[in-house]
Amino acid sequence: MRRRTGQIYENVEITNIAAEGKAIAKVDEMVVFVKGVVPGDIVDIKVVKRSKKFCEAVPTAFKKYSDERAEPVCQHFGTCGGCVWQMLPYDKQLKYKQQQVEDALTHIAKVEIPKVSDILPSENEYYYRNKLEYTFSSQRWLTAEEMDVPDDKKQLEGLGFHIPGRFDKVLDIKKCHLQPDPSNDIRLEAKRSAIENGLSFFDLKEQTGFLRNIIIRNSTSGEVMVIIVVSDDDREKREPLMAHLCEKFPQITSMMYFINGKRNSDYSDLEAHLYRGDDHITEQMGDLKFNVQAKSFYQTNSRQAFRLYSVAKEFAKLTGNEVVYDLYTGTGTIANFVARDAKKVVGIEYIPEAIEDAKANSTLNNITNTVFYAGDMKDILTANFIDINGRPDVIIIDPPRAGMHPDVVKTILAAAPGRIVYVSCNPATQARDVQMMDSDYKVLKIQPVDMFPQTHHVENVILMERRK
Repeated sequence: MRRRTGQIYENVEITNIAAEGKAIAKVDEMVVFVKGVVPGDIVDIKVVKRSKKFCEAVPTAFKKYSDERAEPVCQHFGTCGGCVWQMLPYDKQLKYKQQQVEDALTHIAKVEIPKVSDILPSENEYYYRNKLEYTFSSQRWLTAEEMDVPDDKKQLEGLGFHIPGRFDKVLDIKKCHLQPDPSNDIRLEAKRSAIENGLSFFDLKEQTGFLRNIIIRNSTSGEVMVIIVVSDDDREKREPLMAHLCEKFPQITSMMYFINGKRNSDYSDLEAHLYRGDDHITEQMGDLKFNVQAKSFYQTNSRQAFRLYSVAKEFAKLTGNEVVYDLYTGTGTIANFVARDAKKVVGIEYIPEAIEDAKANSTLNNITNTVFYAGDMKDILTANFIDINGRPDVIIIDPPRAGMHPDVVKTILAAAPGRIVYVSCNPATQARDVQMMDSDYKVLKIQPVDMFPQTHHVENVILMERRK
């Protein structure tokens, strides 16, 4: 049978979970990847993409719901692009995340591996994030019911998350279950006050309007940072809103703002301005403190980050005599976390501002055996660099989702450390990189860690030791 885009298949049973949160079915011996379903569902599906080896489809009707399903807690489930696994009980989420790690190493890396350790669950299934970013929109996403409301009664302003695949449409969020109080109250009050005082919300297509974003960060000790992003430097417009939020929410310890007149929403290259309070919040990790500023990267699940880095340190097996290289060091969290158990730690990161944070965090914790370098990994990590900084006994890697550049892998192999600890947020690219190192290094331990409940994302830590 010829398979084509738009074709409908009826009464298809979903049999398993695949990578990136998709589920698997088989139709006429063809593998079909389906979004928004779980194993055990029986559905009608519509093909939206096809190739010679597989199809992608979306459900059009549910004929039978799986016994594995759970009732989503969020009213925005199914429209919002976040928390797409809410319909799975948490124990099932953990099962499929572990399977994702095992499948990647088995089918992509195709290397000899030990038994994968049981995934470490998150302490909190909801309200675990320490940072959320919302977008102001003058033309928000309207539900089918809202489309029927007369135009003069429609409220088009929204403050929330982008609809998947639509840069110009924002879903107005009533309640998000990812960040603890007072996050929701701050967002709702910012929206209410802005509308009451006539502040214009940004039009993402026309590139007009004043209010662009609000970012809310919090620490486990209760500090709260609020960041307002506006399109132009209009003090008379922005300060009343910020003053009002500070007065209504005394929990706010840092009120910051960015002025972004660009055509994109990226503020990483902009100056952060302090309106009131401190220019940072402080996060505790074990006996270490980390100052988190407006543009700082910090793992968004603070409590689980401690467990993740503890696994990395355990795998490194440090005795105090080792030279450790921490590649993709970010703000130096891992570097500083392991420094007291090492002779020297060398951190490398692409973003200069992150390196300044890493140095400041070493100073904050009276750590004197770290050095940090900013630049492209494949350009910095050379034979001459290794001669200057010392040959590494242990290399810790925590790259972005794309994994490592082949040149970086070659340099690591040339450096020949005794141990490599590979922390990854993408089991597929991690498996690809492990395969490139398999000739010289053997996988000894594998520990998945769940950092993001209600999503398909999973972190994984691998220990590799040099073959004799």
